[in-house]
Amino acid sequence: MRGTLHVVAAEDLRWLLELLGPVFVRAGATRHGQLGLSDAVKSKGLPTIRRILSDAGPLTRYELVDHLRSRDVQLDHKTQAPIHLIGLAALHGILCLGPDRDNGESTYVLLDDWVQPTPVRSRESALAKLARRYFAAYGPATIQDLAAWSGIPMAEARSAVTGASARLTEITIHGQPAFLLKDRGNRARMPATQQVRLLPAFDTYLLGYRRRDLAVPPALQRRLQRGGGWLHPAVIVNGRAVGAWSLHMSGGRGLVHVELVGKVRDEVRAGVEVEVADIGRFLERSLTVEIAR
Repeated sequence: MRGTLHVVAAEDLRWLLELLGPVFVRAGATRHGQLGLSDAVKSKGLPTIRRILSDAGPLTRYELVDHLRSRDVQLDHKTQAPIHLIGLAALHGILCLGPDRDNGESTYVLLDDWVQPTPVRSRESALAKLARRYFAAYGPATIQDLAAWSGIPMAEARSAVTGASARLTEITIHGQPAFLLKDRGNRARMPATQQVRLLPAFDTYLLGYRRRDLAVPPALQRRLQRGGGWLHPAVIVNGRAVGAWSLHMSGGRGLVHVELVGKVRDEVRAGVEVEVADIGRFLERSLTVEIAR
């Protein structure tokens, strides 16, 4: 899940936080120590944030930090300690993003003020639901993929798959068991035409797996994932990567540079041009395309 901002349906937020919040709280403990967020600071800061937002929310990040300082919760403003404490409050279900100010600056609000309560799920039920949702979006995928994407331990990933087994079909990929939803398996067909997509950097399609062997051939893996956590824009044909692309803007015009690998049919090139035209439409810019081999 990358520990970054997510847009989540309101009815899903609470059970996701109850399930995954503790995972990321534990994962952040070492970094919190480095930032001076001791257990004492956190145990005082979290209920203080709740009281501040109850009294004065919605508040921007800087307003919230000023209120914390006035209530003797001291944070090192030269570090990322303030935003990590705010993030921790989000993982504990205390706050979420609220309405933007007129200048576009984000505010925080109490989660209880912003999202209706929902029935509490057992952890087993939540794990099974997570597995169903994951394999609906990313199947076929493995248990290892589910664990890597969600952050849950392998033992819980196995339990999640067991809990969702009535809705899953097991298949074999490269000698390993993998899963997809039963109705998705019945509908899976190779498209009659070459469906071309230009995926942006960090597209969720390529972020959902521990390994990307099914979607990205070995010749492209180092090109699309060069290290440092970066996942570069990819050219996808029928779900499989065939190249990389980049956008270079200058004034009101732009150049889309496309690098393709292997043998590529003419209709793929035509599909790339259609995608580039659509990107230009969206950006309201005139784009030209340069295809290299």
